Amino acid sequence: MLSESHQEKVRINIQLPLNIKERLVQASSHQGKKVSALVRESIEEKLNHLDQKLYEEQMKAAYQDLACENISICEDFKYADTENLPEVSL
Repeated sequence: MLSESHQEKVRINIQLPLNIKERLVQASSHQGKKVSALVRESIEEKLNHLDQKLYEEQMKAAYQDLACENISICEDFKYADTENLPEVSL
C-alpha cells in the first residue's frame, strides 16, 4: 500500500456555507495544517466511521441469525438428554 504522500491525489470542488468555511480555516490554522489536509482527514474519519457502523450492523444481523439457528437446534434436541435414560417407577 502506498503511503499517503505517494498516493495519487485528485482535485475536487465543493461548496460550503460561509460560516463552515470560516470555521474550517480557523481550525486548520489552529492545528497548523493546510485546509485541504484538514478536509481530507475529516472525510477519511467520517468514511471510517461509516464503515465501522456498517460492519457493526452486519455483525449484529449475523449474530441474530446465528441466535435463531441456535434456538432451532436447541428445540431439535430438547428431549435428547432423557431419551436413553431408563424409566424410573415409583
